[in-house]
Amino acid sequence: MKLKLKVWRQSGPDEKGRLVDYVVDNADEDMSFLELIDVLNEKLILEGEEPVAFDQDCREGICGSCDMVVNGYAHGPQKATTVCQLHLRHFKDGETVTVEPWRSVAFPVLKDLVVDRSALDRIIAAGGYISAPTGSAPEAASTPVPKPNADRAFTAAACIQCGACVAACPNGSASLFLGSKIAHLAELPQGQPERWERVVNMVEQHDAEGFGGCTNIGQCTVACPKEIPLDVIATLNRDYLLATTGGRRRHIA
Repeated sequence: MKLKLKVWRQSGPDEKGRLVDYVVDNADEDMSFLELIDVLNEKLILEGEEPVAFDQDCREGICGSCDMVVNGYAHGPQKATTVCQLHLRHFKDGETVTVEPWRSVAFPVLKDLVVDRSALDRIIAAGGYISAPTGSAPEAASTPVPKPNADRAFTAAACIQCGACVAACPNGSASLFLGSKIAHLAELPQGQPERWERVVNMVEQHDAEGFGGCTNIGQCTVACPKEIPLDVIATLNRDYLLATTGGRRRHIA
């Protein structure tokens, strides 16, 4: 299988980048896209050239670090997958494939396809901790949680913090990521004591990092490899409104 690649090359954060053409003519349709980059890099090293820098870790769709825009789609055109789960059988022999890094002011390019996603870590840190006691695991039934709430908390907690929602959003908003973190704890009793302080601090950090605002375009949830639903943003907006207008007192009552 032969593929023509147009890969973003950028030697450093302060350097100007460009798309460079490569050809891989010994690819196999059962390879993942990351394995294709591995083959390309092996070829470049043997030819005495600098290999393409890219992020990867688990290669099982868990860590979310394989952040690339493939043919204009965050994580590639295959729905509900990360780049490491994207296989070459979804491409045609001889096809030209464009590979670029995440595009966002909040995700500066470090080198080639590697971007700095630490802004998401700082948003998490701004949320602080929950006041749950530590020690041995409590009895599972000691804190009753209605099943709809538990199901929604699990759905929101599936977010792997990859940043695909930011890369897909025309505004560069991280609201789907932020909403998933807010909704996850908002559904559980353990998340209630710091609920209102948490949402204010995380929203403020989100804005300080340079992410854009949400205008409900919905591309974020389309690009999300874990299919986080758009309604977590509604939870985010509701909680922020209640926390900043005094409505939380009526909500608690």
